[in-house]
Amino acid sequence: MLIEQYDLEIFTPPCDPGAERFAAKAHLTVDISSILPYLNATLRGAVYLPEARALTWKKGGHNIAFHAYEIASSNVEDRTEAVEELEGLIALVNRTWERRAEIQPDFSTHQRPTPMTIFKLLPQTNCKQCGEPTCYTFALRLSTSQKKLADCPPLLEPQYAQKRLALEEIIIDAPAIG
Repeated sequence: MLIEQYDLEIFTPPCDPGAERFAAKAHLTVDISSILPYLNATLRGAVYLPEARALTWKKGGHNIAFHAYEIASSNVEDRTEAVEELEGLIALVNRTWERRAEIQPDFSTHQRPTPMTIFKLLPQTNCKQCGEPTCYTFALRLSTSQKKLADCPPLLEPQYAQKRLALEEIIIDAPAIG
């Protein structure tokens, strides 16, 4: 087990006083820099910055950051969710640490697709079946992992099969659909 002890800090970000969202940090007693390339290899859509000894990742609309001695999450709904999120992230780090012999580390820096890149591959029908007013708004939500490809019913139609395959290659946390 890599992380055995940590101190938890949950707070409302100072830039947004009175907000109903929280941020959380786990202050670690051990340097987790060595596990970051393994997380980079296993977390789809992660952005690893070796020179900063940091890795960022979007998970369900939350911004996650792994640093040498800290794991942070933002945009969390309440304190209980913040605690659960960080405990889950610490468990993820520890599971990855235990499996590191089976994982080929990835030391490269990947870029997340931009909303415009995603938009260009959507059907662009503005049908609103995804719950968003436009395909571009849907692309914004996809780029931050707040929506899934499966939320776009037109992508299941045969004429959009090529676009769907291209999107499945670049979207963070994109389960194959269809």
